Amino acid sequence: MEKVVSGIRPTGNLHLGNYFGAVRNFLKMQNDYNCYFFIADYHSLTTHPTPEDLHGNVRQVLAEYLAAGLDPEKSTIYIQSDLPEVAELTLLLNMNAYVGELERTTSFKEKVRKHPDNVNAGLLTYPVLMAADIIIHQANKVPVGKDQEQNLEMTRKFAARFNRIYDKEYFPIPEPFNYGEALVKIPGLDGSGKMGKSEGNGVYLIDEPAVIRKKVMKAVTDTGPTEPNSPVSEPVNNLFTLMSVVSQPETLAFFKEQYSTCSIRYGDLKKQLAEDIIAFNEPMREKIKAIASDEVYLRKVVAMGKEKAHESAAKTVREVREIIGFRSF
Repeated sequence: MEKVVSGIRPTGNLHLGNYFGAVRNFLKMQNDYNCYFFIADYHSLTTHPTPEDLHGNVRQVLAEYLAAGLDPEKSTIYIQSDLPEVAELTLLLNMNAYVGELERTTSFKEKVRKHPDNVNAGLLTYPVLMAADIIIHQANKVPVGKDQEQNLEMTRKFAARFNRIYDKEYFPIPEPFNYGEALVKIPGLDGSGKMGKSEGNGVYLIDEPAVIRKKVMKAVTDTGPTEPNSPVSEPVNNLFTLMSVVSQPETLAFFKEQYSTCSIRYGDLKKQLAEDIIAFNEPMREKIKAIASDEVYLRKVVAMGKEKAHESAAKTVREVREIIGFRSF
């Protein structure tokens, strides 16, 4: 069975963008593939979280993964830092990763532009750690969003380079994967761009109804259409996109018709959208709270995932060491 690997950084709660852009596909994948889903706590160290925040975020994201439907009996769900083999493989891959190519990656240049006071080596070698995460399980497929496509291309490059240097077709070259469907890009509430944790424009799966109403009612719109069948502005189209994933089709059709006839009231649109998000979130929010408070279950899931992931990772690192020439006397 082909292997799928993916992860989410524990830098905050999961939001609707994470769910519709990634987690919903994970639920399908775990039935059809040998899946490894991990919480990328090593990756989060580039932003220097406190120990309390790091542990709390890992725990929360684990509970949210499980509440969203990931099944530890079907998938290997683990914490990245539980596998020291990932750090060793990263070091080994770093020896054949070149500073110039790492400096040219879009994600690195963007981080340097946004946070010039925190240009650490971890940011530079982020694609190498990501490559280790993926190829340590001999992954065939990787579900990625648009913002990670270049990093996956780097993973493919590093895997192929290792194979070429050691003249051995050891690592599969992983392919991007989305079930042949267009990836869902969930917009934020600030009028442009995607929903993101760092942008502060998201609706989280754990948000209480009052919080959701307040966020949605503050969402950016425009001054309204001035003539029938006007083009829809980006901020309003963002709200329609959100409505398309949480509301009934007839609800979306009603507000689009109102827009095209210049009779739309944005207050009504936002109120309806908020209630539909609340209805969508409610079952998951209750599950998240229940799972997050079940210490015994969380420990069981983590232990089970660590054992399964370690078996796969240890085999790869053992074989890579042999290929490179590390042998016992």
